[in-house]
Amino acid sequence: MRYRLVIFDWDGTLMDSAARIVACMQAAARDAGWGHLEEAAVRDIIGLGLPEAIDRLCPGIDAERFELLRSRYAHHFVEGNRTPMPFFAGVEAGIATLREPRARRLAVATGKSRRGLERVFRESGSGGWFHASRTADETRSKPHPQMLEELLVELDVPVEEAVMVGDTEYDMEMARALGMDRVAVTWGVHAPERLAASRPVYTAQAVTELFDWLNR
Repeated sequence: MRYRLVIFDWDGTLMDSAARIVACMQAAARDAGWGHLEEAAVRDIIGLGLPEAIDRLCPGIDAERFELLRSRYAHHFVEGNRTPMPFFAGVEAGIATLREPRARRLAVATGKSRRGLERVFRESGSGGWFHASRTADETRSKPHPQMLEELLVELDVPVEEAVMVGDTEYDMEMARALGMDRVAVTWGVHAPERLAASRPVYTAQAVTELFDWLNR
């Protein structure tokens, strides 16, 4: 068993949710009177907590408009937008292979809120896959390593026996700050060369490749 703890990012790593996030953020910005947000700009902030994402997308936004944009994003994501959010092909089977050694622990570290993560757990039936999780409204946002620090303590696993898997530089830098091994996946939102700057121990080009490597 290569690692006793495998920690996954959610959006863009396990779930193909970028299109919905982009559409909802663009709609929320229009509702708040901010104007058009470019798709590339929105994709760039996926993985951050929502407040940090809004601050980066809308520099100088005032408190009232900030709150309106935040609430409209939540509305569109939960009620107004029905863009499908499937798991990437092979994720469900891959997670099942990781769960076979009983000593291995699986966790999620995500920029979602706790309500948002619990919602997708219920809707996808995936909550039982993981032993622990941390969200951006419970800790500091990525790339600060607080999420990972707390997961290591909760699951009683030393950092050298854990790995972070993600599709953004925020995931890579969060793990790097702790000296934790990190695996980059290239099917998400950040380009491979951007991920490479954080020196991942492995870069997976396909879902099956990722799980094959983790199971070695």
